[in-house]
Amino acid sequence: MFLRQYLPYESGIPSDDTLRRFFRAIDTTQFQRLFVEWIGAWLNPEVAGKVVAIDGKTLRGSHDGGQSPIHLVSAFASEAGIVLGQVKTSEKSNEIIAIPELLEWLDVRGAIVTIDAMGCQKAIAEKITDKGGDYLLALKGNQSSLHEDVRLHFEQPASASLARMACAETIDKGHGRIEVRQCRLSTDIDWLRERHPEWKSLSSIVAIDSQRLVGGTETQETRYFISSSQVSAARMLAAVRLHWGIENQLHWVLDMSFGEDQSRIRKDNAPTNVAIIRHAALNMIRQTQRNA
Repeated sequence: MFLRQYLPYESGIPSDDTLRRFFRAIDTTQFQRLFVEWIGAWLNPEVAGKVVAIDGKTLRGSHDGGQSPIHLVSAFASEAGIVLGQVKTSEKSNEIIAIPELLEWLDVRGAIVTIDAMGCQKAIAEKITDKGGDYLLALKGNQSSLHEDVRLHFEQPASASLARMACAETIDKGHGRIEVRQCRLSTDIDWLRERHPEWKSLSSIVAIDSQRLVGGTETQETRYFISSSQVSAARMLAAVRLHWGIENQLHWVLDMSFGEDQSRIRKDNAPTNVAIIRHAALNMIRQTQRNA
């Protein structure tokens, strides 16, 4: 009776075979377009001044014979806990191509867009700034010369740069561990822009020092980032932490609550279309929780 509020279903509800054929046949690009339009019209999440995290996840159960499992790159409004959009790739290495395509769908004006080191590409940085956002990109060996210059700047800072370097720190305690995170932020980087003019909108560089004490074991790590933003060190530190919300609040939930990795939906367009439906369901749950 509930479904007949929307369609007559004169021959009863569709069988599971009919539903499978239906989801295989839906055009994923059009379905993605409708998803993004729905987000804007129904949820309308505010992203200006907020963090939009972009990351990929492999749907491990979607492999079929010699066909590799699909890889889905998603954009996540970290503070709101809402999926903004997603694009399918055939492999994780294709994220570099998929991210600009995903950005084309999104309104990121005023947002800080965070991406891990694979997305630290000039074309992606320019796409973000062209769309009115700022980037915060993890920096590793895939940008070897830039990474080395940034590392040396923080390890052997000149006196003038050190005096102008902004810092912020957080301390977390709980579950038998203590974790100290410190952000060092430098905007004194004219020399870096001269050495790497291809990074046209580069405005700041960041070092995040993490010290973790669990039991009697202490570990330390320093990670480096580049950004087009000049927000405070405290905000930059928060943005780096918020980026990992896409792992904890999206990818982990999809696996543990929705059983995404165990799903054997794998034919034609069905894996991508059902993944979009999972995102829609999660968004509705989050919106209901906020309104409760």
